Amino acid sequence: MTTADEALDDIHEQVEAETPDDITISRVQFEGAELVIYTPDVKAFAARDRLVPNLAQTFQKRITVRPTPDALVPQDKATPEIREIIPDDAGVQSIDFDSDTGEVLIEAEKPGLVIGRRGNTLDEIRTAVGWTPEVVRTPPIESSTVSNVRNFLKQERQDRREILERVGRQIHRPTTSEEDWVRITTLGCCREVGRAAFILSTPETRILIDCGDKPGAEGEVPYLQAPEALAAGPQSIDAVVLTHAHLDHSALLPILFKYGYDGPIYTTEPTRDLMGLLQLDYLDVASKEGRTPPYESQMVRETLKHTIPVEYGNVTDIAPDVKLTMHNAGHILGSAVCHFHVGEGHYNVAFSGDIHYEDTRLLDGAVNDFPRVETLVLESTYGGRNDYQTDQADSERNLEAVINEVHEQDGKVLIPAFAVGRSQELMLVLEEAMREGRIPTMPVYLDGMIREATAIHAAYPEHLRERLRDRILYEDDNPFLADQFQQVDGGDEMRRDVVDGEPAIILTTSGMITGGPIMSWLRLLGGDPNSTLTFVGYQAEGTLGRQIQQGRDEISMNDTAGNGAERVALNMGVETVDGFSGHADRAGLESFVETMNPRPERILCVHGDESSTDQLSSALYQKFNMRTVAPKNLETFRLA
Repeated sequence: MTTADEALDDIHEQVEAETPDDITISRVQFEGAELVIYTPDVKAFAARDRLVPNLAQTFQKRITVRPTPDALVPQDKATPEIREIIPDDAGVQSIDFDSDTGEVLIEAEKPGLVIGRRGNTLDEIRTAVGWTPEVVRTPPIESSTVSNVRNFLKQERQDRREILERVGRQIHRPTTSEEDWVRITTLGCCREVGRAAFILSTPETRILIDCGDKPGAEGEVPYLQAPEALAAGPQSIDAVVLTHAHLDHSALLPILFKYGYDGPIYTTEPTRDLMGLLQLDYLDVASKEGRTPPYESQMVRETLKHTIPVEYGNVTDIAPDVKLTMHNAGHILGSAVCHFHVGEGHYNVAFSGDIHYEDTRLLDGAVNDFPRVETLVLESTYGGRNDYQTDQADSERNLEAVINEVHEQDGKVLIPAFAVGRSQELMLVLEEAMREGRIPTMPVYLDGMIREATAIHAAYPEHLRERLRDRILYEDDNPFLADQFQQVDGGDEMRRDVVDGEPAIILTTSGMITGGPIMSWLRLLGGDPNSTLTFVGYQAEGTLGRQIQQGRDEISMNDTAGNGAERVALNMGVETVDGFSGHADRAGLESFVETMNPRPERILCVHGDESSTDQLSSALYQKFNMRTVAPKNLETFRLA
């Protein structure tokens, strides 16, 4: 018998000892960080208000109580009973049963009505049919990604449960070392933007944080073959934690499964869906450009199957000696500042990922309130001494001025933007500016993945700013559905029609002009002096976007007829409108650190070019008298 089995036997005995005699405990099981209790007496469990909280306190774990099969009303009888209990106004779309777990998944347009006041409706369902109800929201905008992910995870239920049980045993294995130390190894994104990857090590555990590519630099990937990483074998990594879905943080996660990794990936639920969308597009773009993708789509499915969603603020065991808490990072939907609590109060490390400290139209600003942080790994994208972004209101006025001028010239405003985050922020700005008459009402064409990414945002309104959430959920006033937003779904033929038509705004991927639909738009619009290319986001070193921003007026791209390289002169205007970046500027980064209480003892400045990381590191040292460093890739730091 393994030690995990022995631990479960001990827990089983203790649970039985602490529950009333009229409740039978059939079995207990670790599933990830949770302790799952199976019983035929779910109603008796529910009738004792403090029983589950008391057990959670005893074992210091989240407790889930599930019914055994003999306690369940048959599905054909349970379905009409559930529908009878739920108010018609809830808009129930589907009811799906999982007999292995005793759960019933209810998809509804208004989940709050399914849950009921203080969960009363859920309790009524549980009492009537025995099944444990789980509720998901029907996306206000149809999303193929959300639908496909949900259906895929339903199909993989058995494998998912086996993965969770295996992960649970790993998490709850006994510790073997009497030493206490913590180390961080940098595998990428140091003195550069992109290929984010770090290893957090203890005597018991190794955790990989992020695994991304480097925009505009094909072949520059994280140093995964380093001794601290996969050189010791993929199974030597206990867990992967993903801060957010952008490809410079997530693109190469599927390659881990190609190498043989079979463990969990912890991230938020929106990040899981966005990650799948971006990774599949990453493969599609590589294929269209004649490049060999580093992995196949099956590896993306494996990544999704191994993902364990974490809610903001929930403390989650991910290893015998490490707890993870994710907090809103304000960067994009689902982005997280990841806080790691190591040992029994031994050490605390936070990885900022990418952060935006101030509130935006789309998201609340980054959280920096932690009980303890000794070391902070901080992004430095805009960490240079002169990297102060324009105030948001001024930025919007500047963008409106560009649009008005181009409209008077009967031209087009071409905006390369990240599909996730900046595009949705811009859609909100444009919708309001047109509604209030600050710019003329005109078509806003969405090309690439922008429409689908927007649908995913609408599927998770609880992650958005309160005012926006209320408009979507309660006021039937979803700004993303405004009439002026039109999807480009006709390829180059539709793009030519747009170019030949009335003045318009075009939002298109990719945000750094590293491939994708933006290349077609540049071919069609590049020679038009009445149109303007408008940058609203960060352009990394080495990208075509940075080169154009710095004055390049001719570009080379593949001839659509396959006749080799085509030279395209850029006669269109080029503007940069600061203030729309999803990253904190220099002032925001300093404020993030200044308002932390207590402040960290040490900061590693990463994810910025060499001057930005050096200058931010020096400034933080001088202002706050703390240890700071701008590490290089492949350095290891002992923290404790």
